[in-house]
Amino acid sequence: MSLHRSYPDPTRGVFETLLVRDGRPVELDAHLSRLGASVAGLYALPVPHSVEEQVAGHAQGVRLGRLRLTIVPNAEASLAADVRVAPVDDALVFPAFDRAVRVRRLLVPGGLGAHKWADRRLVEEAEREGDGSLPLIQDSDGCVLEASRANVFVVEGGRIVTPPADGRILPGVTRGRVLELMRVREEAVSFERLLAADEVFLSGAIRGVEPVRACGGYPEWAEGVVTPAVSDELRRCWERDP
Repeated sequence: MSLHRSYPDPTRGVFETLLVRDGRPVELDAHLSRLGASVAGLYALPVPHSVEEQVAGHAQGVRLGRLRLTIVPNAEASLAADVRVAPVDDALVFPAFDRAVRVRRLLVPGGLGAHKWADRRLVEEAEREGDGSLPLIQDSDGCVLEASRANVFVVEGGRIVTPPADGRILPGVTRGRVLELMRVREEAVSFERLLAADEVFLSGAIRGVEPVRACGGYPEWAEGVVTPAVSDELRRCWERDP
């Protein structure tokens, strides 16, 4: 297990990533709410009033895309917004088990924290060092926290468990929606508990629910029935989202 510890540069700002479907940003209100909380806590300023209009303008006409909204402090003691959109392959959203991700352990004492920092040098370096697998963040106390771009869930005998939002993880918007839709227990998840789980899956704003196949050289998880059920429920929710 590799070890990383560095602190993000707050002058680079914070950001949100949203899925755009048929010109509509998914879970926009929830993303703006979380962004607003981070910006207020970090910079003691509100999100610029034009942000929602900017997001809507960039999303217009996009069939399926990834929208990144970044808020950056500037020299005038105010905030600037940057919005960028890129296309997304249909197969990335709610991927089937044959596209399940592989993860590998990455020790980050204290975790990545509760803000979505624009300074992602730590995770980007870890992703470059790997074999295509996704870094799985683990604290020095042995707790599994989250993946580098998603929250993590384990399934034990049909029960769904996820690490608590205790300040060490990003309280993901999609994670929050899964907690609303399904019966989920928030409990500490050790690495041993993760390995013993029947299923493991991730939640994120672009992929929705993403099955996990394996971690490093440990035995692989088989395809289960709970992960697809969560995926289907979230998909229906996103389709209903006005």
